[in-house]
Amino acid sequence: MSNSYIKTPLAISYNSIIEKKYTLSSSQYMDLIMPNKNFLYVKDFLSRDLKRKDLGIEVGSLNYIGKSTHFFIRTKALQSHSFLPDINSETALPIMPNSYTEMNLKEGDILISKDSNIGEVIILDKDYPNYMLSGAIYKLPVSTNKYYLLAFIKHNIFREQLDFMVPKGATIRHAKTMFLDCKIPMPNFNADNTIKFIEVLTQAIINKEKLIKQRHRDILKTIETELLENQKPNKFTFKLPKIKEVEEVGRLDTNLYGEYFKKIVFEIQNYKNGFQTISELGFSLSRGQNLQVSNIGESVYSAKKYSNFYTLMLPKFLSKYGTVDKIEYLGNRNDLKTLQKGDLIFGAEGFEKGRSIVIIEEKERTITNIHGITIQQEEHDIVKAIYVKCCLDYLRSKGLIDLYAVGGNGGSLAQKYWEIIPFPSFDEAKQKEIAKFYHNAEVEYKAENFILENFLSKDNEYNEQAGIYELDKTAKRLKEILNTVIENIINDQEVQISFSSNKL
Repeated sequence: MSNSYIKTPLAISYNSIIEKKYTLSSSQYMDLIMPNKNFLYVKDFLSRDLKRKDLGIEVGSLNYIGKSTHFFIRTKALQSHSFLPDINSETALPIMPNSYTEMNLKEGDILISKDSNIGEVIILDKDYPNYMLSGAIYKLPVSTNKYYLLAFIKHNIFREQLDFMVPKGATIRHAKTMFLDCKIPMPNFNADNTIKFIEVLTQAIINKEKLIKQRHRDILKTIETELLENQKPNKFTFKLPKIKEVEEVGRLDTNLYGEYFKKIVFEIQNYKNGFQTISELGFSLSRGQNLQVSNIGESVYSAKKYSNFYTLMLPKFLSKYGTVDKIEYLGNRNDLKTLQKGDLIFGAEGFEKGRSIVIIEEKERTITNIHGITIQQEEHDIVKAIYVKCCLDYLRSKGLIDLYAVGGNGGSLAQKYWEIIPFPSFDEAKQKEIAKFYHNAEVEYKAENFILENFLSKDNEYNEQAGIYELDKTAKRLKEILNTVIENIINDQEVQISFSSNKL
Protein backbone atom coordinates (compact mmCIF):
# COMPACT_ATOMS: atom_id res chain seq x y z
CA MET A 1 0.00 0.00 0.00
CA SER A 2 1.23 3.48 -0.83
CA ASN A 3 2.35 5.56 2.13
CA SER A 4 1.51 9.00 0.70
CA TYR A 5 -0.98 10.50 -1.71
CA ILE A 6 0.01 14.12 -1.06
CA LYS A 7 2.92 15.78 -2.82
CA THR A 8 4.62 19.14 -2.30
CA PRO A 9 5.82 20.80 -5.56
CA LEU A 10 9.54 21.46 -5.97
CA ALA A 11 8.78 24.89 -7.46
CA ILE A 12 5.86 27.33 -7.43
CA SER A 13 4.89 30.21 -9.69
CA TYR A 14 4.59 33.84 -8.67
CA ASN A 15 0.91 33.76 -9.66
CA SER A 16 0.23 30.86 -7.30
CA ILE A 17 1.83 32.82 -4.47
CA ILE A 18 -0.52 35.69 -5.21
CA GLU A 19 -3.48 33.27 -5.25
CA LYS A 20 -2.44 31.99 -1.84
CA LYS A 21 -2.26 35.56 -0.51
CA TYR A 22 1.56 35.57 -0.39
CA THR A 23 1.89 32.70 2.06
CA LEU A 24 5.02 30.56 1.69
CA SER A 25 3.80 27.73 3.89
CA SER A 26 4.51 24.46 2.07
CA SER A 27 1.21 22.95 3.24
CA GLN A 28 -0.69 25.53 1.19
CA TYR A 29 0.83 24.23 -2.04
CA MET A 30 0.37 20.50 -1.43
CA ASP A 31 -1.95 18.58 -3.71
CA LEU A 32 -3.53 15.16 -3.99
CA ILE A 33 -1.72 12.83 -6.38
CA MET A 34 -4.26 10.32 -7.66
CA PRO A 35 -4.17 8.60 -11.08
CA ASN A 36 -7.94 8.18 -11.01
CA LYS A 37 -9.53 11.52 -11.97
CA ASN A 38 -13.07 10.25 -11.40
CA PHE A 39 -14.13 11.30 -7.91
CA LEU A 40 -16.88 12.76 -5.76
CA TYR A 41 -16.49 15.00 -2.74
CA VAL A 42 -17.57 13.80 0.69
CA LYS A 43 -20.41 16.36 0.60
CA ASP A 44 -21.80 14.67 -2.53
CA PHE A 45 -22.71 11.62 -0.44
CA LEU A 46 -24.78 13.63 2.06
CA SER A 47 -28.53 14.16 1.90
CA ARG A 48 -28.17 17.87 2.72
CA ASP A 49 -25.71 20.49 3.90
CA LEU A 50 -24.47 19.97 7.43
CA LYS A 51 -26.53 21.85 10.00
CA ARG A 52 -25.66 22.98 13.50
CA LYS A 53 -27.83 20.17 14.87
CA ASP A 54 -25.44 17.63 13.28
CA LEU A 55 -22.61 18.88 15.51
CA GLY A 56 -22.27 17.91 19.15
CA ILE A 57 -22.36 20.34 22.06
CA GLU A 58 -19.88 20.95 24.85
CA VAL A 59 -21.32 20.56 28.34
CA GLY A 60 -18.33 21.81 30.37
CA SER A 61 -16.30 19.85 32.89
CA LEU A 62 -18.42 21.20 35.76
CA ASN A 63 -21.19 18.89 34.55
CA TYR A 64 -19.05 15.73 34.75
CA ILE A 65 -20.17 13.54 37.64
CA GLY A 66 -19.33 10.11 39.02
CA LYS A 67 -22.52 8.30 37.99
CA SER A 68 -25.43 9.28 35.80
CA THR A 69 -28.15 8.09 33.43
CA HIS A 70 -26.82 10.41 30.71
CA PHE A 71 -23.44 10.41 28.94
CA PHE A 72 -21.16 12.59 26.84
CA ILE A 73 -19.21 10.91 23.99
CA ARG A 74 -15.72 12.28 23.43
CA THR A 75 -13.52 12.04 20.33
CA LYS A 76 -11.48 9.33 22.10
CA ALA A 77 -14.34 6.94 21.35
CA LEU A 78 -13.40 7.12 17.66
CA GLN A 79 -10.39 4.86 17.08
CA SER A 80 -8.44 4.12 13.89
CA HIS A 81 -8.30 0.34 14.39
CA SER A 82 -12.07 -0.15 14.49
CA PHE A 83 -15.19 0.80 12.54
CA LEU A 84 -17.14 0.82 15.82
CA PRO A 85 -17.00 3.25 18.77
CA ASP A 86 -15.04 2.32 21.88
CA ILE A 87 -17.46 3.35 24.63
CA ASN A 88 -15.97 3.13 28.11
CA SER A 89 -15.49 5.22 31.25
CA GLU A 90 -12.78 7.30 29.55
CA THR A 91 -14.51 7.93 26.23
CA ALA A 92 -18.11 8.46 27.41
CA LEU A 93 -18.40 10.50 30.58
CA PRO A 94 -21.42 10.54 32.91
CA ILE A 95 -22.90 14.06 33.06
CA MET A 96 -25.59 16.02 34.84
CA PRO A 97 -28.94 15.09 33.19
CA ASN A 98 -30.00 18.75 33.09
CA SER A 99 -26.99 19.53 30.83
CA TYR A 100 -27.94 16.79 28.36
CA THR A 101 -29.12 17.51 24.80
CA GLU A 102 -31.06 14.82 22.91
CA MET A 103 -29.27 13.79 19.70
CA ASN A 104 -31.20 10.64 18.77
CA LEU A 105 -28.11 8.52 18.09
CA LYS A 106 -29.14 5.40 16.16
CA GLU A 107 -27.49 2.24 14.91
CA GLY A 108 -25.87 2.97 11.55
CA ASP A 109 -25.18 6.66 12.22
CA ILE A 110 -21.73 7.75 11.03
CA LEU A 111 -19.73 10.00 13.36
CA ILE A 112 -16.63 11.96 12.36
CA SER A 113 -14.21 14.00 14.47
CA LYS A 114 -13.31 17.54 13.37
CA ASP A 115 -10.85 18.25 16.22
CA SER A 116 -8.20 16.30 18.16
CA ASN A 117 -8.01 13.01 16.18
CA ILE A 118 -9.11 14.86 13.06
CA GLY A 119 -11.02 12.87 10.48
CA GLU A 120 -11.43 9.74 12.58
CA VAL A 121 -14.72 8.05 11.79
CA ILE A 122 -16.93 5.25 13.15
CA ILE A 123 -20.39 3.83 12.63
CA LEU A 124 -22.69 3.22 15.60
CA ASP A 125 -23.22 -0.48 16.34
CA LYS A 126 -26.52 0.09 18.17
CA ASP A 127 -28.86 2.83 19.37
CA TYR A 128 -27.37 5.07 22.05
CA PRO A 129 -30.26 6.66 23.99
CA ASN A 130 -29.16 9.15 26.65
CA TYR A 131 -25.84 9.73 24.89
CA MET A 132 -24.84 13.05 23.33
CA LEU A 133 -21.83 14.10 21.22
CA SER A 134 -19.05 16.48 22.12
CA GLY A 135 -18.70 19.66 20.06
CA ALA A 136 -15.83 18.06 18.15
CA ILE A 137 -18.00 15.38 16.51
CA TYR A 138 -20.36 15.60 13.54
CA LYS A 139 -23.12 13.12 12.77
CA LEU A 140 -23.05 12.76 8.98
CA PRO A 141 -26.43 12.64 7.18
CA VAL A 142 -25.30 10.12 4.55
CA SER A 143 -27.92 9.31 1.94
CA THR A 144 -26.12 7.11 -0.59
CA ASN A 145 -23.40 4.43 -0.59
CA LYS A 146 -22.86 4.81 3.14
CA TYR A 147 -20.44 1.91 3.51
CA TYR A 148 -18.45 2.94 0.43
CA LEU A 149 -17.95 6.39 1.91
CA LEU A 150 -17.11 4.95 5.32
CA ALA A 151 -14.45 2.66 3.84
CA PHE A 152 -12.71 5.54 2.06
CA ILE A 153 -12.86 7.87 5.07
CA LYS A 154 -11.11 5.12 7.05
CA HIS A 155 -8.37 4.94 4.40
CA ASN A 156 -5.18 7.01 4.40
CA ILE A 157 -6.14 8.85 1.23
CA PHE A 158 -8.84 10.70 3.16
CA ARG A 159 -6.70 11.34 6.23
CA GLU A 160 -3.80 12.74 4.24
CA GLN A 161 -6.05 15.07 2.27
CA LEU A 162 -7.59 16.44 5.44
CA ASP A 163 -4.23 16.71 7.14
CA PHE A 164 -2.81 19.13 4.58
CA MET A 165 -6.07 21.13 4.44
CA VAL A 166 -6.15 21.85 8.18
CA PRO A 167 -3.85 24.64 9.43
CA LYS A 168 -0.96 23.44 11.57
CA GLY A 169 0.76 24.97 14.54
CA ALA A 170 -2.00 24.98 17.14
CA THR A 171 -2.12 22.58 20.09
CA ILE A 172 -5.56 21.44 18.95
CA ARG A 173 -6.25 21.59 15.22
CA HIS A 174 -9.76 22.34 14.01
CA ALA A 175 -10.98 20.92 10.71
CA LYS A 176 -14.39 22.62 10.88
CA THR A 177 -16.19 21.25 7.79
CA MET A 178 -13.12 21.05 5.54
CA PHE A 179 -13.54 17.27 5.34
CA LEU A 180 -16.57 17.84 3.10
CA ASP A 181 -14.18 18.88 0.32
CA CYS A 182 -12.05 15.74 0.49
CA LYS A 183 -12.12 13.67 -2.70
CA ILE A 184 -13.52 10.15 -2.75
CA PRO A 185 -12.31 8.16 -5.82
CA MET A 186 -14.99 6.34 -7.81
CA PRO A 187 -14.40 3.20 -9.93
CA ASN A 188 -14.16 3.47 -13.72
CA PHE A 189 -14.46 -0.27 -14.37
CA ASN A 190 -17.49 -2.41 -13.53
CA ALA A 191 -18.59 0.44 -11.26
CA ASP A 192 -21.80 -0.99 -9.77
CA ASN A 193 -20.29 -4.32 -8.75
CA THR A 194 -17.09 -2.70 -7.50
CA ILE A 195 -19.05 -0.31 -5.28
CA LYS A 196 -21.13 -3.22 -4.03
CA PHE A 197 -17.94 -5.23 -3.38
CA ILE A 198 -16.56 -2.48 -1.14
CA GLU A 199 -19.91 -2.08 0.61
CA VAL A 200 -20.32 -5.78 1.48
CA LEU A 201 -16.68 -6.06 2.61
CA THR A 202 -17.18 -3.09 4.92
CA GLN A 203 -20.48 -4.44 6.23
CA ALA A 204 -18.89 -7.84 6.89
CA ILE A 205 -16.05 -6.30 8.89
CA ILE A 206 -18.54 -4.28 10.95
CA ASN A 207 -20.64 -7.41 11.58
CA LYS A 208 -17.56 -9.24 12.85
CA GLU A 209 -16.55 -6.37 15.12
CA LYS A 210 -20.08 -6.32 16.59
CA LEU A 211 -19.95 -10.06 17.25
CA ILE A 212 -16.53 -9.81 18.92
CA LYS A 213 -18.12 -7.46 21.45
CA GLN A 214 -21.08 -9.82 21.87
CA ARG A 215 -18.87 -12.89 22.39
CA HIS A 216 -16.97 -11.02 25.09
CA ARG A 217 -20.25 -10.18 26.84
CA ASP A 218 -21.26 -13.86 26.54
CA ILE A 219 -18.04 -14.92 28.26
CA LEU A 220 -18.57 -12.58 31.21
CA LYS A 221 -22.25 -13.48 31.56
CA THR A 222 -21.59 -17.24 31.43
CA ILE A 223 -18.94 -17.02 34.15
CA GLU A 224 -21.10 -14.88 36.40
CA THR A 225 -24.19 -17.07 35.93
CA GLU A 226 -22.24 -20.25 36.69
CA LEU A 227 -20.78 -18.67 39.83
CA LEU A 228 -23.94 -17.16 41.27
CA GLU A 229 -26.19 -20.13 40.51
CA ASN A 230 -23.83 -22.63 42.13
CA GLN A 231 -22.91 -21.12 45.47
CA LYS A 232 -22.37 -23.15 48.66
CA PRO A 233 -24.86 -22.42 51.50
CA ASN A 234 -22.41 -19.98 53.14
CA LYS A 235 -23.51 -16.34 53.26
CA PHE A 236 -21.21 -13.37 52.83
CA THR A 237 -20.58 -11.23 55.89
CA PHE A 238 -18.21 -8.31 55.74
CA LYS A 239 -15.66 -7.97 58.52
CA LEU A 240 -12.85 -5.49 58.98
CA PRO A 241 -9.38 -7.02 58.60
CA LYS A 242 -7.49 -8.41 61.56
CA ILE A 243 -3.78 -7.94 62.15
CA LYS A 244 -3.04 -11.44 60.84
CA GLU A 245 -4.75 -10.69 57.52
CA VAL A 246 -2.82 -7.42 57.15
CA GLU A 247 0.43 -9.27 57.86
CA GLU A 248 -0.39 -11.92 55.25
CA VAL A 249 -1.21 -9.34 52.57
CA GLY A 250 1.68 -7.11 53.62
CA ARG A 251 0.00 -3.90 52.43
CA LEU A 252 -1.91 -1.00 53.92
CA ASP A 253 -2.37 1.15 50.79
CA THR A 254 -4.91 -1.19 49.23
CA ASN A 255 -8.59 -1.86 48.70
CA LEU A 256 -8.13 -5.57 49.31
CA TYR A 257 -9.81 -5.17 52.70
CA GLY A 258 -12.87 -3.42 51.29
CA GLU A 259 -16.40 -4.84 51.26
CA TYR A 260 -16.80 -4.83 47.47
CA PHE A 261 -13.52 -6.65 46.88
CA LYS A 262 -14.22 -9.25 49.54
CA LYS A 263 -17.72 -9.93 48.23
CA ILE A 264 -16.49 -10.73 44.71
CA VAL A 265 -13.68 -12.92 46.05
CA PHE A 266 -16.17 -14.67 48.35
CA GLU A 267 -18.41 -15.55 45.38
CA ILE A 268 -15.47 -17.22 43.66
CA GLN A 269 -14.17 -19.02 46.73
CA ASN A 270 -17.72 -20.06 47.69
CA TYR A 271 -18.31 -21.76 44.32
CA LYS A 272 -19.55 -25.35 44.76
CA ASN A 273 -16.39 -26.90 43.24
CA GLY A 274 -14.03 -24.55 45.02
CA PHE A 275 -11.21 -22.57 43.45
CA GLN A 276 -7.55 -22.79 42.46
CA THR A 277 -4.55 -20.50 42.23
CA ILE A 278 -2.70 -19.87 38.98
CA SER A 279 0.07 -22.29 39.98
CA GLU A 280 -2.42 -25.00 40.99
CA LEU A 281 -3.87 -24.71 37.49
CA GLY A 282 -0.41 -25.60 36.15
CA PHE A 283 0.77 -22.17 35.01
CA SER A 284 3.96 -20.26 35.73
CA LEU A 285 4.65 -16.55 35.32
CA SER A 286 7.55 -14.66 33.85
CA ARG A 287 8.21 -11.23 32.42
CA GLY A 288 8.37 -10.71 28.68
CA GLN A 289 11.60 -10.03 26.82
CA ASN A 290 13.59 -7.02 28.00
CA LEU A 291 14.15 -5.08 24.76
CA GLN A 292 16.55 -2.47 26.12
CA VAL A 293 19.80 -2.01 24.22
CA SER A 294 21.72 -2.85 27.39
CA ASN A 295 20.04 -6.27 27.41
CA ILE A 296 19.77 -7.38 23.77
CA GLY A 297 21.91 -4.88 21.90
CA GLU A 298 20.83 -2.75 18.96
CA SER A 299 17.50 -3.55 17.27
CA VAL A 300 15.62 -2.37 14.20
CA TYR A 301 11.89 -1.67 14.51
CA SER A 302 9.61 -1.89 11.49
CA ALA A 303 5.92 -1.67 10.58
CA LYS A 304 6.65 -4.07 7.71
CA LYS A 305 7.23 -7.78 8.19
CA TYR A 306 10.56 -9.33 7.17
CA SER A 307 11.28 -13.06 7.25
CA ASN A 308 14.08 -12.84 9.79
CA PHE A 309 12.38 -10.30 12.08
CA TYR A 310 10.54 -11.05 15.31
CA THR A 311 6.80 -10.34 15.53
CA LEU A 312 6.36 -7.93 18.43
CA MET A 313 3.05 -8.33 20.26
CA LEU A 314 2.96 -5.50 22.80
CA PRO A 315 0.50 -5.33 25.73
CA LYS A 316 -0.39 -1.72 24.85
CA PHE A 317 -1.81 -2.94 21.53
CA LEU A 318 -4.09 -5.59 23.07
CA SER A 319 -7.83 -4.99 23.09
CA LYS A 320 -10.07 -5.90 26.01
CA TYR A 321 -11.57 -8.63 23.81
CA GLY A 322 -8.32 -10.57 23.47
CA THR A 323 -7.33 -9.35 20.01
CA VAL A 324 -4.37 -7.33 18.75
CA ASP A 325 -5.03 -3.87 17.31
CA LYS A 326 -1.51 -3.39 15.97
CA ILE A 327 1.66 -5.45 15.44
CA GLU A 328 5.22 -4.26 15.02
CA TYR A 329 8.33 -6.14 13.92
CA LEU A 330 11.79 -6.19 15.43
CA GLY A 331 15.09 -7.14 13.88
CA ASN A 332 17.66 -8.49 16.34
CA ARG A 333 20.51 -10.97 15.89
CA ASN A 334 20.01 -12.64 19.29
CA ASP A 335 17.84 -15.61 20.27
CA LEU A 336 15.07 -13.84 22.16
CA LYS A 337 12.42 -15.27 24.47
CA THR A 338 9.59 -16.38 22.18
CA LEU A 339 5.95 -17.28 22.83
CA GLN A 340 4.52 -20.77 22.45
CA LYS A 341 1.09 -22.18 21.67
CA GLY A 342 -1.09 -21.99 24.80
CA ASP A 343 0.83 -19.06 26.34
CA LEU A 344 -0.97 -15.94 27.52
CA ILE A 345 0.27 -12.37 27.27
CA PHE A 346 -1.09 -10.28 30.15
CA GLY A 347 -0.69 -6.51 30.25
CA ALA A 348 0.34 -5.96 33.85
CA GLU A 349 0.93 -2.20 33.95
CA GLY A 350 -0.83 1.11 33.40
CA PHE A 351 -4.43 2.23 33.18
CA GLU A 352 -5.30 -0.49 30.64
CA LYS A 353 -3.74 -3.34 32.62
CA GLY A 354 -5.55 -6.65 32.64
CA ARG A 355 -5.89 -6.99 28.87
CA SER A 356 -4.69 -10.36 27.66
CA ILE A 357 -4.46 -12.65 24.64
CA VAL A 358 -3.93 -16.39 24.12
CA ILE A 359 -1.48 -17.70 21.55
CA ILE A 360 -3.82 -20.04 19.65
CA GLU A 361 -1.57 -21.23 16.82
CA GLU A 362 2.10 -22.11 16.72
CA LYS A 363 3.96 -18.90 15.96
CA GLU A 364 7.59 -18.58 15.03
CA ARG A 365 9.65 -15.72 16.42
CA THR A 366 6.82 -13.97 18.28
CA ILE A 367 7.76 -12.03 21.41
CA THR A 368 6.34 -9.55 23.88
CA ASN A 369 8.13 -6.98 26.02
CA ILE A 370 8.85 -6.60 29.70
CA HIS A 371 5.59 -4.69 30.31
CA GLY A 372 3.72 -7.93 29.76
CA ILE A 373 3.57 -11.01 31.96
CA THR A 374 3.84 -14.28 30.06
CA ILE A 375 1.62 -16.97 31.59
CA GLN A 376 2.92 -20.37 30.48
CA GLN A 377 2.06 -24.04 30.91
CA GLU A 378 3.89 -27.23 30.02
CA GLU A 379 0.73 -28.89 28.67
CA HIS A 380 0.04 -26.21 26.02
CA ASP A 381 -3.67 -26.85 26.69
CA ILE A 382 -5.55 -24.26 24.61
CA VAL A 383 -8.89 -24.70 26.41
CA LYS A 384 -7.32 -24.25 29.83
CA ALA A 385 -5.35 -21.21 28.66
CA ILE A 386 -8.48 -19.59 27.24
CA TYR A 387 -10.40 -20.37 30.42
CA VAL A 388 -7.76 -18.61 32.53
CA LYS A 389 -7.83 -15.65 30.13
CA CYS A 390 -11.64 -15.46 30.40
CA CYS A 391 -11.50 -15.57 34.22
CA LEU A 392 -9.00 -12.71 34.14
CA ASP A 393 -11.39 -10.80 31.87
CA TYR A 394 -14.15 -11.38 34.41
CA LEU A 395 -11.98 -10.08 37.25
CA ARG A 396 -11.05 -7.06 35.14
CA SER A 397 -14.71 -6.34 34.36
CA LYS A 398 -15.42 -6.35 38.09
CA GLY A 399 -12.54 -3.97 38.78
CA LEU A 400 -10.49 -6.48 40.78
CA ILE A 401 -7.39 -6.34 38.56
CA ASP A 402 -7.11 -2.64 39.47
CA LEU A 403 -7.64 -3.44 43.16
CA TYR A 404 -4.89 -6.09 43.18
CA ALA A 405 -2.41 -3.68 41.56
CA VAL A 406 0.02 -1.40 43.38
CA GLY A 407 1.66 1.91 42.53
CA GLY A 408 0.74 5.07 40.62
CA ASN A 409 0.09 5.83 36.94
CA GLY A 410 -2.43 3.02 36.73
CA GLY A 411 -0.40 0.70 38.92
CA SER A 412 1.18 -2.68 38.29
CA LEU A 413 0.03 -6.20 39.08
CA ALA A 414 3.28 -7.66 40.36
CA GLN A 415 3.93 -11.40 40.09
CA LYS A 416 4.07 -11.87 43.86
CA TYR A 417 0.34 -11.05 44.19
CA TRP A 418 -0.86 -13.64 41.68
CA GLU A 419 -1.07 -16.46 44.21
CA ILE A 420 -3.90 -14.68 46.05
CA ILE A 421 -6.01 -14.43 42.88
CA PRO A 422 -8.73 -17.16 42.95
CA PHE A 423 -9.88 -18.96 39.78
CA PRO A 424 -13.18 -20.88 40.09
CA SER A 425 -12.87 -24.64 39.50
CA PHE A 426 -15.41 -25.00 36.71
CA ASP A 427 -15.74 -28.52 35.32
CA GLU A 428 -14.24 -29.40 31.95
CA ALA A 429 -17.55 -29.08 30.06
CA LYS A 430 -18.15 -25.55 31.36
CA GLN A 431 -14.57 -24.53 30.58
CA LYS A 432 -15.01 -25.75 27.00
CA GLU A 433 -18.32 -23.88 26.71
CA ILE A 434 -16.65 -20.64 27.81
CA ALA A 435 -13.53 -21.20 25.69
CA LYS A 436 -15.66 -21.72 22.56
CA PHE A 437 -16.78 -18.08 22.70
CA TYR A 438 -13.13 -17.14 22.23
CA HIS A 439 -11.94 -19.89 19.88
CA ASN A 440 -13.82 -22.54 17.90
CA ALA A 441 -11.40 -24.82 16.08
CA GLU A 442 -14.24 -26.65 14.33
CA VAL A 443 -15.23 -23.84 11.94
CA GLU A 444 -13.59 -23.23 8.57
CA TYR A 445 -13.79 -20.07 6.45
CA LYS A 446 -14.45 -21.36 2.92
CA ALA A 447 -14.04 -18.08 1.06
CA GLU A 448 -13.61 -19.86 -2.27
CA ASN A 449 -17.36 -20.58 -2.18
CA PHE A 450 -18.31 -16.92 -1.73
CA ILE A 451 -19.59 -14.74 -4.54
CA LEU A 452 -20.83 -11.17 -4.46
CA GLU A 453 -24.50 -12.18 -4.33
CA ASN A 454 -24.18 -14.60 -1.40
CA PHE A 455 -21.16 -13.25 0.48
CA LEU A 456 -22.91 -11.60 3.43
CA SER A 457 -25.20 -14.57 4.08
CA LYS A 458 -22.32 -17.09 3.84
CA ASP A 459 -20.10 -14.90 5.98
CA ASN A 460 -22.85 -14.61 8.61
CA GLU A 461 -23.27 -18.40 8.66
CA TYR A 462 -19.59 -18.67 9.52
CA ASN A 463 -19.83 -15.89 12.10
CA GLU A 464 -22.58 -17.72 14.01
CA GLN A 465 -20.11 -20.49 14.90
CA ALA A 466 -16.88 -18.48 15.09
CA GLY A 467 -15.18 -17.37 18.28
CA ILE A 468 -13.47 -14.03 18.94
CA TYR A 469 -10.20 -15.35 17.52
CA GLU A 470 -11.77 -16.46 14.23
CA LEU A 471 -13.88 -13.31 13.90
CA ASP A 472 -10.82 -11.11 14.38
CA LYS A 473 -8.67 -13.19 12.02
CA THR A 474 -11.20 -13.10 9.18
CA ALA A 475 -11.99 -9.41 9.78
CA LYS A 476 -8.29 -8.55 9.42
CA ARG A 477 -8.08 -10.49 6.18
CA LEU A 478 -11.17 -8.74 4.81
CA LYS A 479 -9.55 -5.41 5.72
CA GLU A 480 -6.51 -6.43 3.66
CA ILE A 481 -8.77 -7.22 0.70
CA LEU A 482 -10.66 -3.95 1.21
CA ASN A 483 -7.47 -1.89 1.25
CA THR A 484 -6.24 -3.62 -1.91
CA VAL A 485 -9.53 -2.82 -3.67
CA ILE A 486 -9.34 0.83 -2.57
CA GLU A 487 -5.75 1.07 -3.83
CA ASN A 488 -6.84 -0.29 -7.20
CA ILE A 489 -9.58 2.32 -7.48
CA ILE A 490 -7.18 5.11 -6.50
CA ASN A 491 -4.75 3.92 -9.18
CA ASP A 492 -7.53 3.59 -11.78
CA GLN A 493 -7.14 -0.17 -12.05
CA GLU A 494 -9.82 -2.77 -12.54
CA VAL A 495 -10.86 -4.59 -9.37
CA GLN A 496 -10.93 -8.38 -9.20
CA ILE A 497 -13.97 -9.42 -7.17
CA SER A 498 -12.78 -12.34 -5.06
CA PHE A 499 -13.10 -13.26 -1.39
CA SER A 500 -10.74 -16.26 -1.44
CA SER A 501 -7.44 -16.32 0.40
CA ASN A 502 -4.90 -18.98 1.22
CA LYS A 503 -4.08 -17.13 4.46
CA LEU A 504 -7.24 -18.22 6.26
